[in-house]
Amino acid sequence: MIWFWISIAGLVTFFTRYSMLAFVNPKLLSKTTRKILIYVPSAVFPAIIFPAVFLDKKGFFVSIENPQIWAFVVAVVAGYYFKNIILTISIGLISFWIFSYFFY
Repeated sequence: MIWFWISIAGLVTFFTRYSMLAFVNPKLLSKTTRKILIYVPSAVFPAIIFPAVFLDKKGFFVSIENPQIWAFVVAVVAGYYFKNIILTISIGLISFWIFSYFFY
């Protein structure tokens, strides 16, 4: 029964967010609004990534020895250099595993 309610909550969340994107005609938006909306992904992405990399479960900053920080740096450099998302994720994961082996 719990999975039913989790599925319903997921569908409601999806459709409320999807409706904002699917039913808005881009031609009705002003030029300024379209310009501003271009920056939304680059503003939201750091807000998602920063806590996952730099904060622990209690909300405190992690130390510099944390392998997540080093893997993040390697992934950023790889992403800038290769400009390939799959390769960047792969390099980030592999570097995380390597740093986890050496740091812990």
